Amino acid sequence: MRTGEPGGQRCTDSAAAAADGGGGDRTTIEATETFLAHRNLLFTVAYEMLGSAADADDVLQETWLRWVGIDPAHVDEARAYLVRITTRQALNRLRSVKRRREAYVGSWLPEPLLTTPDVAADFELAESVSMALMLVLETLTPTERAVYVLREAFGVDYDEIAAAVGKTPAAVHQIAHRARRHVEARRPRRSVTAGQAEAALDAFRRAVDTRDLQGLLDVLAPDVVSISDGGGIKQAAPRPIIGADKVARFIVGGLTKNNVALTTEPTTVNGSPALAVHFDGVLDGVIAIRIEQQRIIGLYYVRNPQKLTHLGSETPLTLR
Repeated sequence: MRTGEPGGQRCTDSAAAAADGGGGDRTTIEATETFLAHRNLLFTVAYEMLGSAADADDVLQETWLRWVGIDPAHVDEARAYLVRITTRQALNRLRSVKRRREAYVGSWLPEPLLTTPDVAADFELAESVSMALMLVLETLTPTERAVYVLREAFGVDYDEIAAAVGKTPAAVHQIAHRARRHVEARRPRRSVTAGQAEAALDAFRRAVDTRDLQGLLDVLAPDVVSISDGGGIKQAAPRPIIGADKVARFIVGGLTKNNVALTTEPTTVNGSPALAVHFDGVLDGVIAIRIEQQRIIGLYYVRNPQKLTHLGSETPLTLR
């Protein structure tokens, strides 16, 4: 599956050039080397706050530009300072994209990232970037989301979060409690082994490839929810489809109606099993799946071509 560049590539290229000596004096070079050492962490912070690799890429570019202009004598701990800058930039962007997403055509899904096997093997990391949880995070306010992500995913202490979001530590405690309670009431639970997930994906793939209605009904949970995101550019269901029979018939009906040459390819996006879908040899989109009790409970089909540009190679993510 090849399309576009990996997340944060423009920022990485610029910073790498500076680190190689093309960016000015020794202080700038050292600052850039420090930034690059933490780049994967900073990208993960920005992505979990924004749900968009393109926006996270821009945030990292802004973070680097600010970081290289800071006097190192004023920095006690580089990692914490960089996370603080990234959080502030991501918060600013999140407040603006919130308004943009309110006017989004149809259902909105996070931008999928092609992830490495180690992401899927890391339970906490895979859950924190899963499509299902990212959709839950969309229901938080920007500040609640920043506090939740920093505290729950990255274990940042309350004082440091307070400095990042411009609140008192006491206020951050309250925000964290409220956000945690909100997410816990809605968050999905990963309850299958890697082997069970692979088996469910294989069964789903066979049913899709053969347009097998009964095969889909066998692998879909009775209360499965299917969400598709075309962004007003490609056709997609305008709202979530709920129930195995409705979802199965929608899939089979859509494939039959389009009369295209379909091929699917197993892959991993956001640490979860997925299918890359090709129509007539061209990538049409990516379907991420969520599995509970060995059956598929969630389907997340991203067709918006603007959200498929970061699938050219695996994006390294980390919580540390």
